[in-house]
Amino acid sequence: MLYWALVFLVVAIIAGLFGFGGIASASAGIAQILFFVFLVLFVVALLVRAFRGQVPR
Repeated sequence: MLYWALVFLVVAIIAGLFGFGGIASASAGIAQILFFVFLVLFVVALLVRAFRGQVPR
């Protein structure tokens, strides 16, 4: 998921450089949403491992 967030971020930057504002805005919004979903799932996974008694490596 983090990979897709980075892909959409790169697409947004390239589209912004070429003047495609609508595409750049949409891609940046998708990248931001995917990044926050990734962060939430990462924190949930860490909490689940902590409550199960397993130490993250």
